[in-house]
Amino acid sequence: MKKDIQYYSIIALLSVILVSCHGDWLDRNPKTIIMEEQVWNDPKQIVGLLANFYNRLPVFTGLEGNWRDMTMFDDAMWSGYSGEEWRNQMSSYGNNLGEIWDYGLVRDINLSLEGIDEYSTALSESEKNLYKAELRFIRAYYYFEMVRRMGGIPLITEQLVYDFSGDPTYLQHPRATEAAVYEFIANEMDEIKDQLGNEGSTTRANEFIALALKSRAMLYAASLAKYNNLMAVPVTTPGGEVGIPASKIEEYYRASLDASLEIINSGKYSLYRGNPHLGENYYEIFDKKTGNNEVIWVKDYKAPDKRHWFSYDNIARGLREDNLASSCVTPSLNLVESYPYLDGTAGTLKNRTNDNSDYIYYDDLSDIYANKDWRLYGTVLFSGASFKGLSAGIQAGVKVWNGTSYNTVEGEDIGTMYTDGGVLVGNSGPHRSMQEVSNTGFYLRKLIQSGAGTSTRGILSDNWWIHFRLAEIYLNAAEAMMELGLPDAVRYVNELRERAGHPANSLSDLNLDILMNERRIELAFEDHRYFDLKRWRKAHTVWNGDANNPNTMIYALYPYRVVGGPQDGKYVFDKMIAPRFRNPRYFQLANYYTFIPQHARDNNPKIVPNPFQ
Repeated sequence: MKKDIQYYSIIALLSVILVSCHGDWLDRNPKTIIMEEQVWNDPKQIVGLLANFYNRLPVFTGLEGNWRDMTMFDDAMWSGYSGEEWRNQMSSYGNNLGEIWDYGLVRDINLSLEGIDEYSTALSESEKNLYKAELRFIRAYYYFEMVRRMGGIPLITEQLVYDFSGDPTYLQHPRATEAAVYEFIANEMDEIKDQLGNEGSTTRANEFIALALKSRAMLYAASLAKYNNLMAVPVTTPGGEVGIPASKIEEYYRASLDASLEIINSGKYSLYRGNPHLGENYYEIFDKKTGNNEVIWVKDYKAPDKRHWFSYDNIARGLREDNLASSCVTPSLNLVESYPYLDGTAGTLKNRTNDNSDYIYYDDLSDIYANKDWRLYGTVLFSGASFKGLSAGIQAGVKVWNGTSYNTVEGEDIGTMYTDGGVLVGNSGPHRSMQEVSNTGFYLRKLIQSGAGTSTRGILSDNWWIHFRLAEIYLNAAEAMMELGLPDAVRYVNELRERAGHPANSLSDLNLDILMNERRIELAFEDHRYFDLKRWRKAHTVWNGDANNPNTMIYALYPYRVVGGPQDGKYVFDKMIAPRFRNPRYFQLANYYTFIPQHARDNNPKIVPNPFQ
C-alpha cells in the first residue's frame, strides 16, 4: 500500500504539471482512484471493504466452489458428471487436501488496521475501535481455518515492508506453535468481543459470533491436546508446530465451555422450532431467514445480487426445474443408518428378516424410514418422500415373482414403466451407471432451497451457509463438560434429540461414541465431520483403507416394487455397495496435517515441514 501511495503521488505530480500547461482541463477529482484518507473517513467505504474481506474467508465445502468435496468422505458420493468420477475411484487422500497458505488477506487486514490509525480523522475513537475489532475477528477466523488444516503457522499481525536492501531474511517468520495459534485466536476474541457492535447481526461479527469462534477453536485445541497424545506415536514436530502439550487439556476445554455457556445463557439465541412437522422444522433452519433465532453467523446470499448454484447442481433428478441442472452430491446409506430410531435402537434399516431368509415387505416406499430421528427427513430425500410438493420418484426397478423367487428387472433409463402399467424406474432412479442420477438411492434435501425456480439458471438460490448456530454450541458445551467430567453434560444433547422427536431425557449418559454420532447427524454437510474425526484422531481408523470396514465404502439402498406373488404391490429394498463407487477411503497419518506448499518453504527456509512431508 506504501507503493500505492508513492504511485498516487507521482500521478498527482504529473497532474499538476499538466494543469499548469492546459489550464483547468484536469482540475477535477479522480473517479477511479480512491485515496486512503477517503476510505478511512467514510463508513460506507469501510463497510464495503469489510464485505470484501468477509467474502474472501475460506469454507471447506460450502455452497460455492468446493461443495464437491462433500463427496470425499463417507456421508455422500459423487453421482454427477464423469469429469469428477475420480472421487469414487481415489485410493487415498492427497497431501494438499484443504490447503491454505495465502497471506494476501492477512496483509490486507494488517494494512487496514494501520490505515485506520494513520489516516482516519473523521471517525470517533469508538468507531475506530469497532472497525478494528471487526478486522481482527476476520483475521482470527482466517487463522483458525489455516491452523485446523496446516497446524502452526506464522502469526503476522503487522504489515511487512521490504527495504530493498537485498536481504529479505528479516521478513521471514517461522511457524508459531500449534498451541500458540489457538491461544492467539482465543485471546483476540477475549480482547475484541466487548468492542464489537453489530448487535443482532448474523453476517457481521458481534460479541456472540466472537464467542462462537472461541468455543469452536478451543474445543479443537483441547481435543488435539488430549487425543493426539493418546496415540501410540503422537503426530508432532520437535518445535511444537504440530502437537499440543497434554498439560493444556483442561485449560482449553474450560475456555471452550465458558464461551459456549456465555452464548447459551445470554438468551439471545434459541433452537429453531418454527414448524410443527419435526422434519420440516429441521430443514427450515437452513432455508428460513425470518424468525430463525438459532443462527449465529452466516454467509448470506440475496437474489438478484448474490446467488449460488448449489440447488441447481444437486437437486434430485426427478425434481429438476431446468433441463441442464445436475444431481451430483448424493448421501450414502452409511449416513442414513447413523440416524437412530426414536425408540433408542440403532439406525440400521430393516430390509431383511432376522435370519436373512426373506425380504421385509413394506406397503409404501417410505415405510422403511418410519420412526426414524426426524433430522434424517430434514437432511436426506429418500424413497417415498416429496419436495417442493412433488414426489421424488425414487425406485430402482421391480422384483418379479417367478413362483419360487424374484427376478430383478431394472431399466436402461429413468422414468420408465413396466409391462403391468406400473412404474419400473422412478424419475429419480436410482441407477447403477447413469450420470447425474443417484447411485446411492438418496438425494440431498438439506441446503437445497425450496423456493420455486431455485434450481434454474435464471433464478438460482439465495439460502444461506451457516458458519455457527446454537445447536453446534450445545454440542460443544456437552463435549467440553463430558471431557471435564462435569455433571449433566447430556442435557444439551437431549435437547437436540427431543427437537428431532426423541422422548425427553432419552439419553441418561454421554460418551464419545454417542457424541460423535450426534455431531455427525446434527451437523451433516456443515463442514464438521472431516475436522471432527481429525481432531479426535479417529480419521485413520474410520477410513483405514480396508474394504471390509463398512466406513470406508459407500453403501446404497435400492427400492423395488414387487410384481406378482403373495406380496404383489409391496416394496422391498436391497443394500449394496454403490455401483459406481470403487475404492475404499484411506486416510493416512500424513493426512492429519496438510503439507506445507513447496513455494512457501523455498521462499522462507524458516518454515519447517509438517510430519511425514
